[in-house]
Parts: sequence; C-alpha cells; structure tokens
Amino acid sequence: MNETRFLDRATPPHIATLVLVAGLAAMSMNIFLPSLATMAEHFGTSYAVMQLAVSGYLAGTAVIQIAIGPLSDLFGRRPVMLGGVVLLLLGTVICLLAPNVTVFMIGRILQTGVIAGIVLSRAVVRDMVPMDEAASMIGYVTMGMSVVPMIAPTLGGVLNDLFGWQASFFVLFLAGIFVLLLVWRDLGETNTAQSASFGAQFRSWPQLLRSRRFWGYTLTAMFSSGIFFSFLGGAPFVGSVIFKLSPSTLGLYFFTMAAGYMLGNFLSGRYARRVGIGPMMLSGNVVSLIGIAATFLFLTVDTGHPFAFFGPLSLIGVGNGLTLPSANAGMVSVRPHLAGSASGLGGAITLGGGAALSVLAGSVLTPQTGTLPLLLVMLVTVIFALLSTEYVRWIDRREGAVDDGGRP
Repeated sequence: MNETRFLDRATPPHIATLVLVAGLAAMSMNIFLPSLATMAEHFGTSYAVMQLAVSGYLAGTAVIQIAIGPLSDLFGRRPVMLGGVVLLLLGTVICLLAPNVTVFMIGRILQTGVIAGIVLSRAVVRDMVPMDEAASMIGYVTMGMSVVPMIAPTLGGVLNDLFGWQASFFVLFLAGIFVLLLVWRDLGETNTAQSASFGAQFRSWPQLLRSRRFWGYTLTAMFSSGIFFSFLGGAPFVGSVIFKLSPSTLGLYFFTMAAGYMLGNFLSGRYARRVGIGPMMLSGNVVSLIGIAATFLFLTVDTGHPFAFFGPLSLIGVGNGLTLPSANAGMVSVRPHLAGSASGLGGAITLGGGAALSVLAGSVLTPQTGTLPLLLVMLVTVIFALLSTEYVRWIDRREGAVDDGGRP
C-alpha cells in the first residue's frame, strides 16, 4: 500500500475520507425517515407514495451503480467520486424547493449519485490492499460510516419536531459541501490500471457473471442487506402508525439498529483477517436470524411496547456489520482488475434486491395486520442469505482459493 498523507491528493486517501464520503451516502438514505408521515401530509399524498423516497432511491442507486463502477475503472475513482457528491447537492436543493411530490422525487433520483461514496470506497480499499486485509479495512470503514446512520435518523426526528422536515435536507446539503471539499483535497487517484474504453468494461462483465463466487458473494450481500432494507421499508410505518411514536422518538429507536451495525463492523475489522470471510458471513447471518426469532418471541409475550419490536431487531445491525464487509471484499476480489465494475455491478444487484424487499415490506403492512407480515418477509430473507453464504463456502471447500476462471 502506498504511503497516505492526509489532505494530499497526490497520495491515496486517508481512511477518514472514505468513512465520511460513504457516511454521506448513508445519511442521504435515512436522515428523513422519521419524517415520512409528516412529508406525506405536507405533499398531500399517501404514505405508500411517500415511501418511494426510500424504495425508489434504492432502485435508483441500483441503476446508477451499473455505470459508476465501469466509469471509475475507465476515468479513475477521484473524478467519479467528486461527480457523485455534486449530484447529491443538486438533488438536495431540488428536494428543499419542491412544490409537489413529483418534483421532490426527481430530486431524490439526482441524490442517488452519492452512492459513488459507498461503491468507490470499497474499490479504493481493494486498490490499496489485498483481499483478506480489504475485508478488515472495509469493516473499519463501514464501522466509522455507521456512526452517520446511527445519528442521522435521531437528528432528523429532532429537526422535524423543531423546524419541520425541510431542516433535514438543509443539514444534508451542508454536510455535502464539507465532504466535497474534503474529497477534493484528500482523495488521490488509486486506480493505476485504468481501462482502455467504457465499452471494454461492459464487455468484461461476462467474466464476472460467469463466476460462481461472484454470484455467491453478491447474493449473500443482497439477502443480508435485504433484511435491513425490509426493516427500512416497514419500520417507519410500524413506529408511526402501529406504535404511535413521534418522529424524534422513532429516530431514537433507529439508533439501536445503527449501533448494532457499528458493533458488527468493529468485530469485522478486528477479526475478519484472522477468522476468514466465509465464517464471518455465516456468523453474521446467524446473528440476524437470532434477532428476528427473538422479536417473534418478545411480541408474543408483549405486543404493547415498541422496544419488543425494535430492541431485538438491533441484532440485524450486528449481523449486517459482520457479513457485509466480507461479502463486499469477496465480491471485488473475484477479478481484482475489475474491482470497480464488480463493486458497481454487485452493488446494483444488492440494492436492486433491497429496493424490491423495501417495497414488499412497506406494502404488506396495515394497522390491522400489525408487525407479523414484516417479520415474515425478514425471516424468509435471512434464510436465503444463509443459503447463499453456504453456497460460497461449498465452492471454497470444493475448489480451494482459486476463482472460477482457474486463476489464483
């Protein structure tokens, strides 16, 4: 790994820069979640339509990632990262000034550009270090990044109660300006083997799509994060409609999920290199399964208190923190020379599946059904995550540490 000097764009970026640019992407996803019901009332639309600000955003990030990876392999990580933050700023201004829900959703689509912060932080790490070390470093990056989604919904709920829902987007705009300046000063280019053309990157996709390991890691990431995206799709409804929580109180309950995610990422950063990415992925999905099972049990005993729902589900955050750094490191290491494309394509599949699960989770909930349909969606998803993890481990046991193309 080359020497890193903070605020020197002639060297690879400091880990703090990767944390903050990835955290900005996470912040844009969830700072306004406690305000969804308020925003639906403001725009005179239904909660289901307003929830598209979450699921539609996830779908948009899935689409844009298809281009982000190849663009970064062609032009470099730095210009694509800077462009993604600029798109966030433009979209945030549109959201703030939106006269109706249609214009607001256009702003949200533009905000998806900031997903470059998450996609390219993984690719930058893989540019800098080998796979096992990448899993550990990605764990530390996402551990630091998880502080942002831990605080953001709580902050958004308080801002909503004090100043209205628009305050969350104003704070997001200020954070975007800060991160843009930081990336400009600190993010040195790490892609030293840039591709010859944009088309060449897409022509390289069959190498990834034919790789069973790539699919195993990607499906593990999709279903594991899908548990969390199901939660995002349904939890605001559960909190505001079923448990009658205020936006600020609902934001505090989101804190428990993000705190669990931070803990899981800390454990990944500490143990992934020593334990190996297969056992880390498996252990994370088992922890998520325990959290969902405990929620079923607690709600059977006590259905009246919101902690019976939100408390044990914080284990999903722990599980995601254990699983995703290793799944993402494996995904971008199947073909190291295609790290950007693998991160973008794998991320697109992951978030596309997450968007679908978020829509499903939001659509099955009514005041009459309570939380049961959401928990069933999450239970089925964690089972598929476990099966995907076992598929990768089966390939490793059968073929050893050689990829599907027969190369180390």
